Amino acid sequence: MTKERIVVATQGSGGLDDYVSPIFGRCPTYTVVDVENGKIIRVTVQQNTAMASPMGAGIQAAQIIANLGANVVIAGNFGPNAFAALTSLGIKVMAGIMGVKVRDAIEQYIAGKLQPIAAPTAPMHMGLTPPMARPSVTPTAPTAPAIPLRPQISKEMEIQMLENQKKLIEEQLKAVEERIKELKAKLGKE
Repeated sequence: MTKERIVVATQGSGGLDDYVSPIFGRCPTYTVVDVENGKIIRVTVQQNTAMASPMGAGIQAAQIIANLGANVVIAGNFGPNAFAALTSLGIKVMAGIMGVKVRDAIEQYIAGKLQPIAAPTAPMHMGLTPPMARPSVTPTAPTAPAIPLRPQISKEMEIQMLENQKKLIEEQLKAVEERIKELKAKLGKE
């Protein structure tokens, strides 16, 4: 008997008919899906209390997911902090799933069509406030060392993140083009 708890970042009020969120740490809800032997046996919704955090939403969200007892988490993108926290907890991270209903994402996972990512898919963020709107901090002593606002990531990591992002955008564009084609075909039949 195989049991898994899959948590999906959702765009609205959650549930199987809600859509997978393109963001992990600041989505409004998480849909918690218990799967046993390839069948959905229970669905609940958890509010994302980290959504409006001024900083550290990804790490706080990862803690929420861990506290829910998740084995797998699904969202459109994951930043470096959230990715590191989730993978360090042994939670499989599935990214690139956007614009589809939770039910469809779960079915794709059960069918083995989703694979865990090996690197973050979104760049580092610094909370809700845009960088230029942040107040400047003046050290109290002239000898205080400068502390960078953003942790530095390697160029290789940034290239990998950008390549992942490009791939996701290309997949989204393909899905949008296919949906437009479907809708146009339906319009022609009516």
